[in-house]
Amino acid sequence: MPLSRRQFIAAGSASLGMLRAGSAAALGLTTLRAEPVTAQVLPEGDGATALWGFNGSSPGPELRFRRGDTLSVRFENGIDQGSAVHWHGIRLQNAMDGVPYLTQPMVESGDSFDYKFVLPDAGTYWYHSHNRSWEQVARGLYGPLIIEEETPPEVNHDITVMIDDWRIERTGEVIEDFGNRHDFSHAGRLGTFARILASRDSVQRGDKVRLRLINVATARVFPLQITGLAGKVVALDGMPVTDPQELGQTFLAPAQRMDVIGHVDDTLRFIFPTRGEPYELGEIAVSGSNPSPLPREIAALASPDLPRPNAAPDRELTLAMQGGAMGGAHGGDDIWSFNGISGLSDAPWEQVERGQTVQITLKNETSFPHGIHLHGHHFYEVDADGTLGALRDTTLLQRNEQRDILCVFDNPGKWLMHCHMLGHQASGMKTWIEVT
Repeated sequence: MPLSRRQFIAAGSASLGMLRAGSAAALGLTTLRAEPVTAQVLPEGDGATALWGFNGSSPGPELRFRRGDTLSVRFENGIDQGSAVHWHGIRLQNAMDGVPYLTQPMVESGDSFDYKFVLPDAGTYWYHSHNRSWEQVARGLYGPLIIEEETPPEVNHDITVMIDDWRIERTGEVIEDFGNRHDFSHAGRLGTFARILASRDSVQRGDKVRLRLINVATARVFPLQITGLAGKVVALDGMPVTDPQELGQTFLAPAQRMDVIGHVDDTLRFIFPTRGEPYELGEIAVSGSNPSPLPREIAALASPDLPRPNAAPDRELTLAMQGGAMGGAHGGDDIWSFNGISGLSDAPWEQVERGQTVQITLKNETSFPHGIHLHGHHFYEVDADGTLGALRDTTLLQRNEQRDILCVFDNPGKWLMHCHMLGHQASGMKTWIEVT
């Protein structure tokens, strides 16, 4: 369901300070508590929205560390459903991955669970609920996780920008149709209102800024243009790109991230292009000029410490996405399937020996896009000419599209692989791989 003009007009005029994440260091956080919250999603003066969040806010507080630090968090569940926290994109030990019944027990209402792991890679990541995520993430159970480089690039401001949509009434009330099977069989739970959530609401002309963009929506693919900034894309899904590319129109699937470094020329506007008039998701205002601007050169970030794949893969696999409305029949027992199987079986889809290079051919045989996410690893998207493309943890495939990915499975454990259109995951499009 497309967003209407009226709804986008409201998004463009929204105040950006309402859902700003706080600094973990400043808050002295050792606990993340999931609980009901009230947030001003709509512009000030319109109705507030009852959501779920962490530590009294949605999004939850920004957790910011340095590469090599240890994250130590006690998750307390104060909502009336079981839950857990997944640390999206982090190469962590399997027991800390936050997937109930696969890597840990469910954290029931009133209970807690302790997460502790080393943060091996700098980059832009996020955390979110991983039970009934099609509802819990839609209600606001997510937050940014930022891991700084030992020597970060010099910028005037490091700004986190989360992009979300909500299915709410003009009064601000949440439309309580979670689990809608029509949503599950089509594009997912698309919201009626969208905006950015930025950690800063103003900059100076001439400032050098780092924008950390995170699509936290449960289903919407955001085409995005950023005006007022002369910049380059320096990282995707937390992983540095070898050759930073000029910023142009881009697409962010649910869960994907993009880091941009650039110089401010004018008000930063975040534009949702449409077939008609473009709509503004929000802005970061310009106030004054920087009297001492930093150099305009934008260098590549340091390469991550990841194993390189073998010249020839040890294994070649195929994963076909099937089902949905207007899709063909498949062998699974739910709306969607991977290779004719819906949901998680007792046995893994594949067992892979630690250190093996595996090529997976992803085939989207459906009428809808899918963002396929692999837990605990990053993988290379393979370009059409066979060369290695971007390192990612979530790859977007449009309808009837096919793509090869190449992964070195060096992290032992049971790892989920699923569509991050979260209603698609809930209704069958998930599997798991065991690394031994």
